[in-house]
Amino acid sequence: MKEWLKALPKAELHLHIEGTLEPELMFALAERNAIDLPYASVEEVRAAYDFSDLQSFLDLYYQGMSVLRSVDDFFDLAMDYFRRAHDDGVVHVELSFDPQAHLARGVGLDVQFEGLTRAMRQAEREWDLSSALIMSFLRDRSAAEAMEVLERAGPYLELLDAVGLDSAEQGNPPGKFAEVFARAKLLGLPRVAHAGEEGPPAYIREALDLLEVCRIDHGVRCLEDPELVARLRDERIPLTVCPLSNLHLKVVERMEDHPLPRLLDAGLLVTLNSDDPAYFGGGVLDNYLACHEAFGWSKDTFVSLADNALQIAFMENDRRQALRERLAASF
Repeated sequence: MKEWLKALPKAELHLHIEGTLEPELMFALAERNAIDLPYASVEEVRAAYDFSDLQSFLDLYYQGMSVLRSVDDFFDLAMDYFRRAHDDGVVHVELSFDPQAHLARGVGLDVQFEGLTRAMRQAEREWDLSSALIMSFLRDRSAAEAMEVLERAGPYLELLDAVGLDSAEQGNPPGKFAEVFARAKLLGLPRVAHAGEEGPPAYIREALDLLEVCRIDHGVRCLEDPELVARLRDERIPLTVCPLSNLHLKVVERMEDHPLPRLLDAGLLVTLNSDDPAYFGGGVLDNYLACHEAFGWSKDTFVSLADNALQIAFMENDRRQALRERLAASF
């Protein structure tokens, strides 16, 4: 089953590029940029990857990205992930990045965009790996700052496929960013948002009603609200679910307890993703394998999940059709 799942053409729609930073690359970039890390070894860093909740992860996540300074750093970060994704059978990636976390360190938008988009172009040339770029706002910072970043991104809008909302969910409802997302809509940008991971189902409703998002990142707590489940099903709102992330952040205690089977039974449009693979036990293939082990799903379930992702991905329709035909031929 592993080799079949590996060969399956898969799309990764919920991926934070800063969360792909493996300890080995972290140390290499720290040395390149003469940055002292609070860890003595790669093993010590990996030992720190034992999180009690979302906030404990975020603390280490932001600390790790301090090694990203130059265009080459962002390029190397993305290429390191694209290489692993290609090896896992990933054919399309939608990478989110957090510009505010880098701007706060004096790293300009020009550096971020140039490094990431250069890697995206090279991955397409080398591996026929298509990609899309999502600029995410940090919900634990002010809406005014998010609006400022959106305006500063004006020269780069043609490089963006969507804007998103991520970071610490508790106490930071989506409605806080209604004006920012309204502005993004005027600029013609699709919108996505994290909701219903640690936050309540009400946050999913806010993301739909106030931010007018086209998909929900995570969304696993929707099951607490039957009316919301019916709405998500009827409106075909996609959920980009990240099972290993949910396990490592204690959203669930065991993979067998994950609500994924109930989400599928409810008829929801679900996709499987890795979120932050360097921190949460691996990439998309690892998430597919974990679901196979926990739930014993058949091949047709995995084909359906993979097809869901291709149907809703930000990509040209010719590319979408070609990948869906390739997927159908694999079954």
